[in-house]
Amino acid sequence: MIETVWPYLFIAVAGWIATDVWRWLGVLIGNRLSQDSAMLIWVRAVATSLVAAVIARLVLFPSGALEGTPMALRVGATAIGFLAFLITGQRVFVGIITAEIILFGGLLLH
Repeated sequence: MIETVWPYLFIAVAGWIATDVWRWLGVLIGNRLSQDSAMLIWVRAVATSLVAAVIARLVLFPSGALEGTPMALRVGATAIGFLAFLITGQRVFVGIITAEIILFGGLLLH
């Protein structure tokens, strides 16, 4: 039993240690920075651009189950979800649910 679980446990612990160190350093350093500092603005910009890049990759070059969906449906669901996000005062949950409803509805009709 332990032989089959050990690799997964090692990956989980190593992954946790590798990311948790950076989180704690971010908390320690971030507490000393002003919300309007150039460093924090840069960090937010990089984080936002990384999220945008991941979303664009998922929409334009999907893998797995999304690979069989039409490009127009993926782009349309993303655009309508983003519009719902903006209309509702930037509520992320509303944008995600709206995009999912459009995507699933389009798949049912496809």
